[in-house]
Amino acid sequence: MDVRVLRYFIIIAQEQNISRAARLLHVSQPALSRQIADLETTLGTKLFIRGKRQLQLTQDGYYLLEQAKEIVGLVNKTTYNLQKKDVISGSLDIGSGESIALKCVMQTIKEIMHKYPEIHINFRSGDGDTIKADLDSGILEFGIIMGQKQLTNYHTLVLPQRNRWGVIMRKDEQLAKQKEIYPRDLIGRPILISRQIRGKKSFQDWSKDLFDQLNFVGTYNLIFNAGLLVETGACIALTYEDLVDTTSNKGLVFRPLAPELTDPNTVIWSKNRTLPTAAKLFLDTLQKNIKETGT
Repeated sequence: MDVRVLRYFIIIAQEQNISRAARLLHVSQPALSRQIADLETTLGTKLFIRGKRQLQLTQDGYYLLEQAKEIVGLVNKTTYNLQKKDVISGSLDIGSGESIALKCVMQTIKEIMHKYPEIHINFRSGDGDTIKADLDSGILEFGIIMGQKQLTNYHTLVLPQRNRWGVIMRKDEQLAKQKEIYPRDLIGRPILISRQIRGKKSFQDWSKDLFDQLNFVGTYNLIFNAGLLVETGACIALTYEDLVDTTSNKGLVFRPLAPELTDPNTVIWSKNRTLPTAAKLFLDTLQKNIKETGT
């Protein structure tokens, strides 16, 4: 028996009229009549008692209707189970420092959120050491590390954009008149420095033999509170470009370091754990976006 014909038979039995059933099924009445006549011939029994205005099921017709509903229902369920895509859900936990270079990550997350609304995103801000510890303990699926670090225990994906170091200061600072900041310009200035860069060889190489003459008055983890202190005029701060709003009325400016000093951004994930579905989707999408656009 053809499942399609069984579907026709069910509709005719429900409508008790060939013409109405033909309209619902979008087939011609003669073609539908032939299909049912052929089914009766195949089964060797009458399925309907044909009246002037409606059809009535025979005993065999009632039996076939019950069986046909089960058969068609099973076919529908089997087809659905084979063709359906499982709902992708879960949480995506990402730890990162702050950087404008993460825009490509955020664009990837936007795509995932729109396509798979059952996925929830959890961000955890922190420095590289904290992120790696949370990644190792399983709290995070991914970390995004700024700067050069030992990452041999992790899978890595370097993001296209780098972070540019510079100084934020009040607009009325004498240094604000310069377009770039050189190592000698920082001598005698109270400097707030990121905990991530203090003592790092890259900054020591940049400042060369002047490093020991620089006056570091403290460190910060995330730049927001450090920016508030800079607003008071107590100090200047070394930070990445575009992390502090210098377009508002806060009275702050950013000036890049010269020679230019930049850091890479690297997505890392554990070599010892299998990524869950949501995490694998994020990684695949991010890799595709980087390959296609380079941003």
